[in-house]
Amino acid sequence: MSWNPALTPGCPDEIGTDAIETLIIPRSRDLGGFEVRRALPAPKRQMVGPFIFFDQAGPAEFLTGQGIDVRPHPHIGLGTVTYLYRGDFHHRDSIGSDQIIRPGALNWMVAGKGVTHSERTSAEGRAGPHSLFGIQTWIALPEHCEDMTPIFEHHGKEELPEIADQGINARLILGRAYGETAPATLYSDTFYLDVVLQPRTLFPLPSDHEDRGIYITEGSVTIAGQEFQAGQMMIFRPGDQITVQSGDRGARLMALGGETLGGPRYIWWNFVASSREKIEEAKREWREERWGLGQFDLPPDDRDEHIPLPD
Repeated sequence: MSWNPALTPGCPDEIGTDAIETLIIPRSRDLGGFEVRRALPAPKRQMVGPFIFFDQAGPAEFLTGQGIDVRPHPHIGLGTVTYLYRGDFHHRDSIGSDQIIRPGALNWMVAGKGVTHSERTSAEGRAGPHSLFGIQTWIALPEHCEDMTPIFEHHGKEELPEIADQGINARLILGRAYGETAPATLYSDTFYLDVVLQPRTLFPLPSDHEDRGIYITEGSVTIAGQEFQAGQMMIFRPGDQITVQSGDRGARLMALGGETLGGPRYIWWNFVASSREKIEEAKREWREERWGLGQFDLPPDDRDEHIPLPD
């Protein structure tokens, strides 16, 4: 798919650094040789559009037989987005989904009123030394969708629209951008792009979305003469025409945003809701462990363990 030059605004020097409404330096956590960087939620910003959680997982290297084992755990009121650069995850959930995700594909699970899932390195992945590097995000649901029946969708790399121009390769993971629409079922106006830029390449952000941000995963970008490095998130002032330019080594970034929700959300552990009552109900249900009888069940093929409710 060719780039639409009508979407391209002027050079980066036409905007000022005040167009960056919020600059976020993610918190890093070492999970025993496995690093996670969390950009959202942040002290000064809870969401970018509907995106309410943003984690960079890795990069991490594993020996034969090793891997990630995220035991079954619950969610409400959100959709989880898993997208990998390297490695794999074996996803199982309480509605019966059983799917291995590999780089460039999308796993999209909408928790709605309540779902449980696990994510583990696949048996194939553990068969030899391997690496893991990817992004996991949550999208908060509009209030009228918080009690919907859970769904799961997997879309392979070949299903996701690609947008290319000289020096630019972008994959549309979710939503709409530049005249393209990704296949996943969404409940609010959204865009989410994996963008690879060759050195010194200009990239315009979509101008027809209310809220927009970028997260740099590799390399660097320049905005209005100021350079920003990998591991930083920038959220931009609404309405401005924004173009970023990759640095001398190029860049890879995730561009994200969309329509803002009608109000803030409460977040506790893995639960997101528009009311504290929904959070408290989910806490009670998970603590009682009435699998299949109440709000939560366990994945059919991963029932031997689960993550207990935090103290």
